[in-house]
Amino acid sequence: MMGYLRGREARPASAGWNVLKTLAQLVVFWTLFLVVLPAGVYAIESAVGLDAWRFPSAVSFWIGVGLFALGGSLGVTSGVLMAVRGGGTPMPTDCPRELVVVGPYRYIRNPMAVAGLTQGVAVGLMLGSPAVILYAAVGGPVWHLFVRPWEEADLERRFGDPYRRYRAAVRCWLPRLTGYRTEGNIG
Repeated sequence: MMGYLRGREARPASAGWNVLKTLAQLVVFWTLFLVVLPAGVYAIESAVGLDAWRFPSAVSFWIGVGLFALGGSLGVTSGVLMAVRGGGTPMPTDCPRELVVVGPYRYIRNPMAVAGLTQGVAVGLMLGSPAVILYAAVGGPVWHLFVRPWEEADLERRFGDPYRRYRAAVRCWLPRLTGYRTEGNIG
């Protein structure tokens, strides 16, 4: 199946246009995965009587706000770097033209996945909802088992040895203590 699923490299475009497309994609993804789906989980939690397990508090709310801001900053930074340095967007139909190993990508292979999962947990904390936190936590294994293999095969096909070296040196979920270095990637 992976042979049939290939990312389509972005057409040449200005960095500004790629950033605009990336930010639009983030708005769509955040709306779907951080508003619509959590609202549905929250409603189901209420409908089946699990709302008794909620833990609404000012402390969890503000921790959630802080985590949401951190995750959002990581996601936006990663997306913008992909647009500017990679010459594309995070979408598989508009993939970067260049391998991006700068900024957060020097420390972790998919900072956008980490950012999104962090934001999902943050939404659960803001709502005081164990079900929304569980929804977000399930996203990690789903991404790891279904998206990561496809994405890594596509990156290896498009970028070859430089990507293989990067993948061997930079972990998927746990950040490195020091940034991965290649010529020209400092930043």
